[in-house]
Amino acid sequence: MTDEQRITIDVDGTPVSGVATRPTDAPATIVVAHGAGAGMEHPFISGFTRAMDALGFATLRFNFPYREAGRRFPDRPPVAIATWRAVVDAARARAVAAGSPGEPIWASGKSFGGRMASMAVADGMPAAGLVYLGYPLHPPGRPEKTRDEHLVGLTVPMLFLQGRNDPFATPNEQLDELVARIGPTATLHWVENANHSFEVKGTKRPAAEIGASLADSVAAFLPAHTPAG
Repeated sequence: MTDEQRITIDVDGTPVSGVATRPTDAPATIVVAHGAGAGMEHPFISGFTRAMDALGFATLRFNFPYREAGRRFPDRPPVAIATWRAVVDAARARAVAAGSPGEPIWASGKSFGGRMASMAVADGMPAAGLVYLGYPLHPPGRPEKTRDEHLVGLTVPMLFLQGRNDPFATPNEQLDELVARIGPTATLHWVENANHSFEVKGTKRPAAEIGASLADSVAAFLPAHTPAG
């Protein structure tokens, strides 16, 4: 396993924790945010990042301020967006320090974390692209309350990894239609029989293994969709 370095990132005077890795000759960095109910050490998140490390990518996973402080209710979007900006800046600084100033920095996240990444990019945060590990398109049982108003205008490459049985994206046709409206920069990969945590009913797997199982799809997508230059 690639050595993990624990770091601290300043977010407008508030320190948050991160875990960074840098395999030799990494082609890109993927920054990974946790979901609303768990921090960066949740096995799903650590399993995913460690699998990406094993595939040669640099990674940086981090806590949002609310999680760092031990609070349960997620930060409001302005705080989450500021956190994303600070963490991506930290990832870019690490790439520069490693002699890779032009290295692509991708933003990824589970549910809330991915949604906040997309809002940060919509707000002007530079990123090579976005990877959603289960996008929360609407609250469960409330398909009319869509959270997609900012996505159609984004021009960076986007990969949606989504469980077919995810209550945050049911009916599935809503996400199919959204990706079609975004256009050719968006790719949707359905994981059959999986829920919002990518668990499959009747199949027992550790959360770390589930997170790691998504890495191959992401690793194939990143270099194929990284803009030139």
